[in-house]
Amino acid sequence: MRAGLAKLSVIVPVYNEVGTIAEVVDKVVDLDLGGLVLELIISDDGSTDGSAGVISEISSRHAVVRTHTSPTNLGKGAAVRQGLALATGDIVLIQDADLELDPKEYARLLAPILEGRAKVVYGSRFLRRSKGIPFRTRVANRFLTLLTNLLFGSRLSDMETAYKVFRIEVLHSLRLRCVRFDFEPEVTAAVLKAGYEIVEVPVSYNPRTPLEGKKVRFIDGIEAVIALIRGRLS
Repeated sequence: MRAGLAKLSVIVPVYNEVGTIAEVVDKVVDLDLGGLVLELIISDDGSTDGSAGVISEISSRHAVVRTHTSPTNLGKGAAVRQGLALATGDIVLIQDADLELDPKEYARLLAPILEGRAKVVYGSRFLRRSKGIPFRTRVANRFLTLLTNLLFGSRLSDMETAYKVFRIEVLHSLRLRCVRFDFEPEVTAAVLKAGYEIVEVPVSYNPRTPLEGKKVRFIDGIEAVIALIRGRLS
């Protein structure tokens, strides 16, 4: 991997992921990032399941890890924004803590930015065949992505993907307010409205069920629609 930039800030929003957060961090830390310096920011959004203790242990083992802990659960958007406030890298990559997405995909995600072909990259779960994605998830994502394309003239295949990568100056130019899962449509709307092209690359996907800790609910879909429309009209 060629590294034309100095530092990669990986932001990991966490809420009750005691079973997977350590493995996620180990996978990221063990990556060969070429010439990129790694900064890994764990943003704990008021976890109550013991994640905080695991995160403390992780930070003692890895010098590249920085942490932020919220006293209350606010939402993924708030956790990402807290992480962004700490980020000092040239590139920011958002990594969920649930192992649905594999850090081994970083080379593919970073390549368009490192090669100067993009400032924003999304990892699409639907550009390659992924087994086990529930029908309801496919329909919801297709609807929200279609709505995004209609509102902003884009050609995305997966607006709701958690794998989003940005040049830091792109994020600094945006005004982000959402605190829950509506962060995904809000940041997408802001990026597209600001005139940035979003380059998509295929990534693998291992979806969880609600029993395994999946947290997205029907109301989050409604909030996503509202965020997209608000982003178009603002």
